[in-house]
Amino acid sequence: MHNLTLLSDAEKNRIELDKQAAYAVWQVKNAKKGYEVFAELSNNIDDDDERDFFERSVSKYKSQMGVA
Repeated sequence: MHNLTLLSDAEKNRIELDKQAAYAVWQVKNAKKGYEVFAELSNNIDDDDERDFFERSVSKYKSQMGVA
C-alpha cells in the first residue's frame, strides 16, 4: 500500500495527468466526447514533459480500451 500524500508534487501531478488521460479515453470510447478532447486537454498543459507524459498515457489507454 502506498501513501500518496508522501509523493512529491511532480509525482502527484503525473498521477492526475494519468487519471485525466484514462477518463478522456473512456469518454471518447463511450461517445461522451469527441477526439478533440485530447487536444483540448493537451493544450492546457504548459510543461512539455508533462504534456508528453499525458500524450503517452492517452496512447496507453487507447490501446487498452480499444480506441482507434
